[in-house]
Order: sequence, then structure tokens, then C-alpha cells
Amino acid sequence: MKRKFKQYFWRCALVVFLTLTVCGWSVQSAQALLRQHHDSPGVLRYHSQISIKDEKGYAWQVLLFKQNYNSPLKDLRLRLVAFPGVVEIAHPQPLLIKTAAGKLLSASDAYALTAPVPNVGEYNLTDILRKLPTTDALKLYVPVSSGEQLVLNISNTVVTEWQWLVTDID
Repeated sequence: MKRKFKQYFWRCALVVFLTLTVCGWSVQSAQALLRQHHDSPGVLRYHSQISIKDEKGYAWQVLLFKQNYNSPLKDLRLRLVAFPGVVEIAHPQPLLIKTAAGKLLSASDAYALTAPVPNVGEYNLTDILRKLPTTDALKLYVPVSSGEQLVLNISNTVVTEWQWLVTDID
């Protein structure tokens, strides 16, 4: 009887250990990834992309990129993409951005007139990113159709990466 109990105990311990090990490896940190892509032959561009969850546990893709490459005026755009059918972004509401110091900034809705799909929002951050400290985290308050705002926490490492795109914009 003792031998069966020991075998059972060690099997359970092994299963728990393997489960915790696999779960530990699958947890990803909230760091953005600076990616490069070709806009056209010989034209290499960069964008920042991160996948994070809001306070309700909904997953979002957060993408910062340059708009209007061929124009003298280049815009930095922040695209927020929620899972379809789960969240509807309220248009034409602005995106509110709160710094760690409590400063509140507002980014205009690029899809104010027509959004391609209800779960996607895009905001102009050209002037805002230059005003942000590079070492502080941010909170994004995303307006949704239910009238509330979902909060996305952006880490300081992601904000620093966004600043790299700002310096490359000119």
C-alpha cells in the first residue's frame, strides 16, 4: 500500500512540476517588438507591435506605425485591434493617454468618419509622442461602444521603443 502511494505521489509531483514548467515558459512579457517591412522595393520601414490584455482579460494588438511615407508630413498612428465580436470601439471618440505623472493627453480618432470594422481603432500620435517621457509607462483609455473605457497598460520599455520611431520620423 505504501509503495502505491509513493508511486502515486511522485507521478502527481511530476505532473505538477511539468505543468508549472510549461506554464512558466509560455508566459510572455509585455514587450513590443520593433519589426521591419518593405513598403516598396528598396524602401524599408519599421513599426512597433505588441499583444497585451486589458483589465478584463481581452487580448489586443497594439501597433504603432508611420502613415504617409511619401508625403512631407508624416503621421505616427496607433492602431488598436480587439478580438472581433468581443469589443466595439466607439468612434469618433478620442483615445485618452495618461502618463505615470498623471498628465492626460488626447489622441484624435483617425477613423472618426468610417471605421473599417468595429473592433479596430486608429489614433494620431504624431504630436503626442514627442511630449511623452521615454522612461514612464502609460495607460491608454480606449472608448468602447458600451460607454465605458477599457484600460491598456503600456510598459516603459514599449514607450521607449515608440520613441525610436519618433526619432526616425523626420
